[in-house]
Amino acid sequence: MGDSRDVRASRTTSAWAGWVVFAGVMAVIVGFFNIIQGLVALFDDQYFVVAGGDLLLLDFTAWGWIHLLVGVVMLVVGFGIMRGSPWSLVAGVVIAGAQAILQLGFLAAYPVWSILIIALDVVVIYALIVHGREMADR
Repeated sequence: MGDSRDVRASRTTSAWAGWVVFAGVMAVIVGFFNIIQGLVALFDDQYFVVAGGDLLLLDFTAWGWIHLLVGVVMLVVGFGIMRGSPWSLVAGVVIAGAQAILQLGFLAAYPVWSILIIALDVVVIYALIVHGREMADR
């Protein structure tokens, strides 16, 4: 009888841990999206159209490097989340929050894309904050 409760408890833990793995996968996907967005900003200045030409006092080359760097960090953190590394849970929340703020600055250049990435960042933050402990306990 005691064994059946233990099995149910571990099944619940692994079900919630699935949300954290999902957050890791989403972080990797968003990281790839950032890398693509950064490369486009670096190599094709004409792709993004903004009335003033600059966003938050930065040109597209600077935005490209920022997106590229954040994308690479997000990839590393996403793979760490999927491995269950404790450092990656906190880093995931921090980098996803920073990424969402970064996308606010890029909103004028590509609004639909920025809103989509912000929404994915919110999903990552939610999964890590609400269910991150389940992955650490696994």
